[in-house]
Amino acid sequence: MSQKIALVTGGTGGIGTAICRRLADDGFKVIAGYSNAEKAERWQKTQQKEGYDFGIAYANVADFESCQRCYEEIWSQYGTVSVLVNNAGITRDASLRKMAPEQWNEVIQTNLNSVFNLSRVCLEAMLEQQYGRIINISSINGQKGQFGQTNYCAAKAGMHGFTKALAQEVASKGITVNTISPGYIATDMIMAVPEEIREQIRQQIPVKRFGKPEEIARTVAFLAAEDAGFITGSDLSVNGGQYMH
Repeated sequence: MSQKIALVTGGTGGIGTAICRRLADDGFKVIAGYSNAEKAERWQKTQQKEGYDFGIAYANVADFESCQRCYEEIWSQYGTVSVLVNNAGITRDASLRKMAPEQWNEVIQTNLNSVFNLSRVCLEAMLEQQYGRIINISSINGQKGQFGQTNYCAAKAGMHGFTKALAQEVASKGITVNTISPGYIATDMIMAVPEEIREQIRQQIPVKRFGKPEEIARTVAFLAAEDAGFITGSDLSVNGGQYMH
C-alpha cells in the first residue's frame, strides 16, 4: 500500500512541528503548510538534520485560490492528501468595544475561512478514494469563551460547527471529520508570557502543568489512524481538566 500523505497547515509552529513529527513517525509523508518562505525553509533544514524529511507548501490559508494552487502543487508532486490537519491560526486580541474591523476579519479569515478553503480543495479527492481524515485544531477558548477574544472564540467555536456538519455529509464515504480543542500548551508563545502571569494560568489547570505539543500531536495521530473510522463529529478536549463540559 502506498504511503499516505498528510497536510498540516501552520506546520512550522510549535504544535504544528509536533504534529508533523508524530505523523511522520507513524508512517505518513507529511507536508507542512507555511506562509513565510524564509522561516519554512530554515525549519525544513533543521528538521532534516534531526531525521525528518518533510515537504513544505505555501498557502495563504485565508484565500481560496491560493489554497487551490497549494493543493495542486502537492498533488502533482506527492499525490492525494488523505489526512488534512487544519492547524493554522492567529490572534488579534482586544475587547469588542476596542476591536477594529480588521482585527475581526483577519482572525475569522485565517482561523475559520481557512478550514473551509483547505477542506474544500482536499475533499474531492478524498471522496474519489472513499477515504480521508480531516482534523480541525480549535481551542479551549472556543468552548468556554475568553475576555478580549470575541474574534478568536467565534472562529474556534465556528470550527466545530463546521466539523459536525461536514462529518454528517461524508460519514458514509469513509471520511471522518473531528475537532481537537487544546488548552494551554507550552509553546514559545505561552512561555514568553511573564512568569507571574504564566503561574496564575498554571494554577487554574487541575493537573497543575501546561500541556506539551506532543500531547496534541498524539491526539491528532489517534484520529488520523485508519482504525479511528468510527469517531467522527467529535470535539476532543485536551486541556488538563481546565474546562469540563
